[in-house]
Amino acid sequence: MAEENIGCLVVMEGETLKGIVTERQYVRHVALGPVSPATRVLDIMETTILFARPEQSVAECMAVMTNKRVRHLPVIVDGQLMGIISIGDLVKSIISDQNFMIDQLEHLLHGGR
Repeated sequence: MAEENIGCLVVMEGETLKGIVTERQYVRHVALGPVSPATRVLDIMETTILFARPEQSVAECMAVMTNKRVRHLPVIVDGQLMGIISIGDLVKSIISDQNFMIDQLEHLLHGGR
């Protein structure tokens, strides 16, 4: 995960999402815990998987992540994993939307100049 600069890995069994392993879980269970680096992913992965649907808004996903204290949400469509969104993805989207709104307001205030 460190080599690829990623914060989580999904655990799949065929086409089925079985779990998710995050940097935080690794640190808590392996690096700081009594478990060895040879511990199986199965033993530390989160199996209660929160997920997002493509039609959900950024605000809805942000609320889930904030309330449940997770940093990654798999995106599921018809039971299939389509991707993963991170809290960083959501923050970038919010900042982009805010910058667009600021630009539009400045354009209106300055009469299109």
